[in-house]
Amino acid sequence: MAINLASKYADQIAEVFTRASFIKGKTAETFDLTGVKTLKVYTPITVEEVDYDRDGGLARYGDVTEMQDVVQELTMTQDKAFTLTIDKGNNLDQNLVKNAADMLRLQLNEKSTPAADKYAFSRFVHMAGTIAESDKPTKANIVSKIADASQALDDALVPDDNRYLYLTSEMYKLVCTSDEFASVDVLARQSIAKGVCGEVFGMNVVRVPKSYLPENVWFLVAHKDAVLMPYKIADAKVHEDPVGVSGALIEGRHYYDAYVLGAKCGGVYALVNTGLVSAAPVIGEDGKITGTGSIRYTLDGSDPRYSDSAADYTSGAVLTPEAGCKIRAFAEASGKYPSAVAAG
Repeated sequence: MAINLASKYADQIAEVFTRASFIKGKTAETFDLTGVKTLKVYTPITVEEVDYDRDGGLARYGDVTEMQDVVQELTMTQDKAFTLTIDKGNNLDQNLVKNAADMLRLQLNEKSTPAADKYAFSRFVHMAGTIAESDKPTKANIVSKIADASQALDDALVPDDNRYLYLTSEMYKLVCTSDEFASVDVLARQSIAKGVCGEVFGMNVVRVPKSYLPENVWFLVAHKDAVLMPYKIADAKVHEDPVGVSGALIEGRHYYDAYVLGAKCGGVYALVNTGLVSAAPVIGEDGKITGTGSIRYTLDGSDPRYSDSAADYTSGAVLTPEAGCKIRAFAEASGKYPSAVAAG
């Protein structure tokens, strides 16, 4: 039987073009999920200021209320693994080109890292504080649409630093050839970090492969402190000649997830294709909610997209908000992104 041997002049395997993570180092590092599967993030709720009352006695500063919290529950869901062997005989026949450490790196670069990045981008878009709609941008309007995103972050009081604009090469090309930036070389400056290729409106531009962003998502803007991608386990190992294997056994496991922090959701903006965002529900004066798709709501004034107190709405139910609060609700239809939050 003929054996397909590697050429004696080939001392390494031709690798598929791969890139390191586009997200690593560009997310918040404040929270530690070590030792738990679920993490609850508590965000204090501030109160409105009132006029000081000189004759108000003990209530000069207003009515005393205990500070409350909005709770967001984060649960790890992505527990991925892989295993493969490198038979010693096959490796010898191929001139020892399958070094176990190199094959492990290949597996991580070609499979594990891209899968994690794609999942994170999908989650960031789905959980974005603002999901705007637009037909596919053109050279004439791409810069204007990015400016809208920048303005949305400004209005949400998001810090200027550590803003990242993720877009595909197709969208990047439109920016580079637009009239507004045709004569500006800021986009072509030397990269300052992995994947960063310049700035637009003070945002770090990160070019990502088309397959990384969800289909029909034109671009994503995320402030570093508004998104989270914790890894509880990032484990990989090589076993030499384990029981039952003549050669190397490679194993790896990755336990991670990705979130948008509700308290800082104003720092995440996604532009998606027209028709992909669910219609916002309508909250009537009678305490009933109407809309299409599934509806979630809160009665304590917290954002139902992130709050631990959010509940599913049952058609026809009459809701009564807590004192001083409004009913807040959003809808999500099948195959669409969540709507904006309605209040009433």
